[in-house]
Amino acid sequence: MSNGFAKVLSRKEVITLAFGAMIGWSWVLMSGVWLQRAGSVGTLLAFAIGGLAILLISLTYAELASAMPRAGGEHVYTHRAFGPGISFICTWALIMAYTTVPMFEATALPTAIEYLFPGIAKGYLWTIAGAEVHLSLVIIGISASLLVCWINVRGIKIAAALQGYITLAFLLVGISFFVRSLGGSSSGAEPFFINGAAGVMSVLIMVPALLVGFDVIPQSAEEINLPRREIGKWLVISVAMAVAWYGLITLCVALALEPGEYGITMGTAVANERVFGAGWAGDLMVAAGIAGMLTSWNAFIVGGSRVIYALARSGMLPPIFARLHPRYHTPYAAIWMLCSLCVVAPFFGKTILIWLVDTGSFAVMISFIFVCAAFLKLRRTEPELERPFRVPHGQLVGRLALWLSVGIVLIFLPGSPSALIWPYEWVMVLIWVVLGSVLYRRSRHLPQAGADPVSSS
Repeated sequence: MSNGFAKVLSRKEVITLAFGAMIGWSWVLMSGVWLQRAGSVGTLLAFAIGGLAILLISLTYAELASAMPRAGGEHVYTHRAFGPGISFICTWALIMAYTTVPMFEATALPTAIEYLFPGIAKGYLWTIAGAEVHLSLVIIGISASLLVCWINVRGIKIAAALQGYITLAFLLVGISFFVRSLGGSSSGAEPFFINGAAGVMSVLIMVPALLVGFDVIPQSAEEINLPRREIGKWLVISVAMAVAWYGLITLCVALALEPGEYGITMGTAVANERVFGAGWAGDLMVAAGIAGMLTSWNAFIVGGSRVIYALARSGMLPPIFARLHPRYHTPYAAIWMLCSLCVVAPFFGKTILIWLVDTGSFAVMISFIFVCAAFLKLRRTEPELERPFRVPHGQLVGRLALWLSVGIVLIFLPGSPSALIWPYEWVMVLIWVVLGSVLYRRSRHLPQAGADPVSSS
């Protein structure tokens, strides 16, 4: 039977969906953290290494997405290359990454609102890992979660239109910051390095979570009204744009702040206030960050719900998640499942933000490894497969993407100075692994278990 998706996304909506997904709230909230960990040049180096890895990975995605434009992206590619078992591992890791971002935004939004309206935190509930949790901030996070998910249930066209307007708004603020910072006096961006290689790695582990989002394009491929070759082209362009954005933000914040100010809360907002010499500029930057937060949040609900839908469509998750809304043609059950996680996140307070970034990065890099491997295998086993966007020197690009992905995963492991934090972050990973194992064992008893997601329609 038909899956019911409508092809409604134009070129402009595709690029704003992907770019907006990668440019969330972190560029306002965490720029000072990056500089404090690695210094100005160290942070730029981390983004250059991570950006190169993600750019190479995006090239493999571009070819696969143009060859198999199906909802669920990674699930489709790895299923075709390796079968249901590996495909489930890859897709389940990706779903973890896709859930951490909306949870991050649901927790970060109250933090941004509190910056604009000091004293809004009321109704103390408890303290988790040093972070106080207040009822008023929890209500803000829950209310925004419900609104974003309701918009997504109403249809991807509405979500994409919202994405375009909000992306334009924060782009204008960011560009004015770049022009003012690069054209004025500065501290010289010193110190250039902090903590040497360990500092660079501590920022590098965050880069995948910041740049995950380009794969929203293959997740929504069945809803894109473009030639198949263009799907791949705009996917790669969106990654290059996001890498440039993060690099310029880091450089401009380093130029605007004094050396002893690295690590300051809302570093980008403080830097904008500094370069314009007015308090309103800091508030404006926080508002731009909220705009970026909403675009990222919106895009990951789009992408995450389509991944869950694809996994359910092939019989690996309960069939309720493969249902589309009879009127809006959206995977409404998957959207509301993601919403439930967003609603829970604010109850853990601000400390959970770093945990979500780190574990999301780890999970997405696991997924990237399998996609790169699928790219290489399909190049070898199915050379006749139509590839409207064909990557030049594909074997070289695929191998480089694969080994860079493996290398980044290694720096999350115990023994590395930037390993995931025990017990908090490892417990989150272990809970996800156990839940996935239970669901996979159960999926073997579902009617469509192991169905080919490419041939299913």
